[in-house]
Amino acid sequence: MIELRSITKTYGESKNVVTVLQEVTCTIADGEFVAIMGPSGSGKSTLMHIIGLLDSPTCGEYILDGVSVASRSGDDLARIRNEKIGFIFQAFNLLPRATVLRNVMLPLIYGTRDSGSRLERAQVALRAAGLGEERWQNRSNQLSGGQMQRVAVARALVTDPAVLLADEPTGNLDTATGDVVLESFQALHDQGNHTIVLITHEQYVAEHAARIISIRDGRIVEDKKNGHRRAVRSITPAVSV
Repeated sequence: MIELRSITKTYGESKNVVTVLQEVTCTIADGEFVAIMGPSGSGKSTLMHIIGLLDSPTCGEYILDGVSVASRSGDDLARIRNEKIGFIFQAFNLLPRATVLRNVMLPLIYGTRDSGSRLERAQVALRAAGLGEERWQNRSNQLSGGQMQRVAVARALVTDPAVLLADEPTGNLDTATGDVVLESFQALHDQGNHTIVLITHEQYVAEHAARIISIRDGRIVEDKKNGHRRAVRSITPAVSV
């Protein structure tokens, strides 16, 4: 699915060059649940942006679904982002005055599905994210932090992407509420329908993934299977989207 070969990312020129990623090489297979963990400034978010086609490496090669990203046109990359990649951010990035359903349907507006299909897919995605129907007509600014993050998960799921990228998704949540969100990721992984890449600086959060890649100063310093995957208190049954 995802293959990174000697990915390097720099900013600036000449004496002012700042190297954010250095010779990063790794492969993430279909259906894996991987945590990329590192302290602030380690390069983990930059790596996520490259994997999500929001940024491009200075050098190195990124192969997605067997095709080098460098060979894709700008229109192709935009289509892949919309159809194959779902993004979940720490700050939720919801429209505050739009209803829950409207927020989740937004990615579908750029597709070809009719309005009825959009509504149905949004409802299925919300059930998969574990948000009850009693909240669907609320505006997002009427929700708790955990509920908003579940809406963000549903919005990422609604296009049925192959890859889910979550950047510090529990960063604005207390531990108990963060566990509720992590339930959704674990349930989705157990279905085997999605490749999940979770960006975090917290060991506790990373331990919910099946594999942990540790990054420091722009380099991978450890890449290991998590044989003691942390369990959440209860797994919310997920619904295939």
